[in-house]
Amino acid sequence: MNLFIFLFKSKLNTLLVVSFLSVVLMSAAQAQQSGLPINAAASVNGAIITNDMVEQGIKIAISQGQKDSPELRQAVVQKFIEVLLLSQRAESSGLANSDKANTQLMLIRQNYLADLQLSTFMAQNPISDADIQAEYNKEIASLGPQGMLVEYKMSDIALATEADAQAALNRIKKGEPFDKVAKNVSLAPNKVQGGAVGWVQTGQVPPQISAVLVNLAKGQVSQAPIQLEQGWYLVRLEDKRSSKPPTLDQAKAAIRNGLAQRKQFEFLSQIAKESKIVIQ
Repeated sequence: MNLFIFLFKSKLNTLLVVSFLSVVLMSAAQAQQSGLPINAAASVNGAIITNDMVEQGIKIAISQGQKDSPELRQAVVQKFIEVLLLSQRAESSGLANSDKANTQLMLIRQNYLADLQLSTFMAQNPISDADIQAEYNKEIASLGPQGMLVEYKMSDIALATEADAQAALNRIKKGEPFDKVAKNVSLAPNKVQGGAVGWVQTGQVPPQISAVLVNLAKGQVSQAPIQLEQGWYLVRLEDKRSSKPPTLDQAKAAIRNGLAQRKQFEFLSQIAKESKIVIQ
């Protein structure tokens, strides 16, 4: 679907597409007369472009800032035509059977199935309003008698082994900046930001990390590597602040998102426990 991105950035592209489509696209009645199924928007050498595919393409374009219009619809159909023409040529020329193509297609399939599995799991195990209320009550109760919300601005470094984590910690203790070491050795995606995580509450991070985080002074790094199921972590407290807690309505979206992430993590952890994983 990334092929849609460049198409919609130029009015000239759209005008050219519309001019082209005025010749090649048929109305619904003409499509039926040509033998296309009712749900077909077009076909390329017998391969059908369904209206459902077109609707998905339109949603992607709208999410990128485009406005729904007949011209946009025609542009989406044209892009599907171009994709099919190129993919069919790749099939006939043998490119589809190359090692590179097979690897990429496998990755695309695996990523799609992974997203499908997670979305199916969440549909079968939805976050209820009662779950949100219970989590909100739990968070409010944890604030203590003053009723203030404490947030921590943190950074972290994720590594595969305790030895790697200890080596990184030794570099920091010798004076290397935390963010420099993070960019150099961390396995987490936030390594490009120097390990920056941002503002978090204790309930939003694993208990092993929160137990260390609450006892750190501003600018201090954890004295030893922290073990989690995913690996070993170092954390640094960048800053700390207190504020009044949000109302339930204000916090509902964030709580729902946090509970969803927790459910997904627990689901993935359970699958991992049931599986044989070998890393070289």
